[in-house]
Amino acid sequence: MTQTTLSHLATTERLFFDQAGLDAGRVAGLVERGLAGADDGELFLEYRQSEGLVFDDGRIKTAAFDTSQGFGLRAVAGESAGYAHASELSEAAIGRAAEAVAAVSRGYGGTLAAPPQGTNRLLYADESPIAAVPFEQKVKLLAEIDAYARAKDPRVRQVTVSLAGEWQAVMILRPDGERRADVRPLVRLNVNVVVGDGERQETGSYGSGGRIGLAQFFDPAHWRNSVKRALRQALTNLEAEEAPAGEMPVVLGSGWPGILLHEAVGHGLEGDFNRKGTSVFAGRIGQRVASPGVTIVDDGTLPDRRGSLTIDDEGTPTSRTVLIEDGILAGYMQDRQNARLMGARPTGNGRRQSFAHIPMPRMTNTIMEAGPHDPKEIIASVDKGLYAVSFGGGQVDITSGKFVFSCTEAYRIEGGKVGRPVKGATLIGTGHEVMQRVSMIGNNLKLDPGIGTCGKEGQGVPVGVGQPTLKIDRITVGGTQA
Repeated sequence: MTQTTLSHLATTERLFFDQAGLDAGRVAGLVERGLAGADDGELFLEYRQSEGLVFDDGRIKTAAFDTSQGFGLRAVAGESAGYAHASELSEAAIGRAAEAVAAVSRGYGGTLAAPPQGTNRLLYADESPIAAVPFEQKVKLLAEIDAYARAKDPRVRQVTVSLAGEWQAVMILRPDGERRADVRPLVRLNVNVVVGDGERQETGSYGSGGRIGLAQFFDPAHWRNSVKRALRQALTNLEAEEAPAGEMPVVLGSGWPGILLHEAVGHGLEGDFNRKGTSVFAGRIGQRVASPGVTIVDDGTLPDRRGSLTIDDEGTPTSRTVLIEDGILAGYMQDRQNARLMGARPTGNGRRQSFAHIPMPRMTNTIMEAGPHDPKEIIASVDKGLYAVSFGGGQVDITSGKFVFSCTEAYRIEGGKVGRPVKGATLIGTGHEVMQRVSMIGNNLKLDPGIGTCGKEGQGVPVGVGQPTLKIDRITVGGTQA
């Protein structure tokens, strides 16, 4: 038997076999029965703890703790899949699920695919970030952050601080007896500040997190930086004028602005959309889809990052997948089913929100690599345009690649210099077209601070993004000032 890591496997065996009382041999027999004649499939076992605290108006507003567990059993036959799940971890429930999913391959006669390759990589420790710090210390930390933020500026009217932690243990069992395991910590600290001047009020926020413990959040240097960034954004917006409108050059800042890349381009490079021919990138491997110099990768192997996983939710080790190389489409992100149907290899991008959800191709950490230009040189090249530093919500149509994104922090560029802040700016465009209008790429690649969550077909999973400063020669800016 190939093991993911000895520590992860031992931890999950205690949870699912010792504590839940499942017998590994009998469960494997049930899985084998449910997947008879199928091409692929697995039993996904999950245990999850989650905790969330919100400090608002000088007091704890909400404090929640939840424990959940369950399984999902999948049988894949060609393009079809049968899926059954339950929150009851018992051999009887798994047996009922096996009977249900067997219907998809009845009379099909497929050949079971080989199991995912094993790995001994260890991206994070087994310890739960929730249990590592007493509840009282977490409350004290949030109160200290609140007091510090309020004392920083007399214009601060409201402060909301939240701390969230999660610990997920998963095991993937296949009918051939192969087992894969992963234990995944996840934490996030968020600071939101409301400032006011007369009747005008503006908001700023900053969050950070990753697959790490809570220790760094108790470092004053870390959380004071979060307060500083949230407050700076709020005060900047308080002075902002109405955003210009029209087609113009736009400079995107490094780090979190990569969320536009994630939405406008990343989803279109997922295997299912390309197999079905619904993506604008379908059938275009080897063709130019972006400007020279644009290289985009999806990398689930980065230590501590929010989108990183030792293995995906099918048991495949995550990898560094080159999607676009020097402007040429190089590949797609694949789960096992779509990879098999497309004659490709799985890339470790089969992900699901929980045991109650079927896996599908999803991003992990999607990054544009650095280029040769100094960020100051990029700004100086623009006579009149927009400098977008941070984004909020947005919408994208996967089929066409068309997107609309709102800026939460942006500035005018005038005469090659960053000018007045603006509010109400939205960027409107088409992903593959915008990528072909990238003319300068900065040498300052930066990853986001660890706050991303991606939605697809009703499922949300943690992700990361990153990019250097980059210049887009033309993009439509929606604003209120001509």
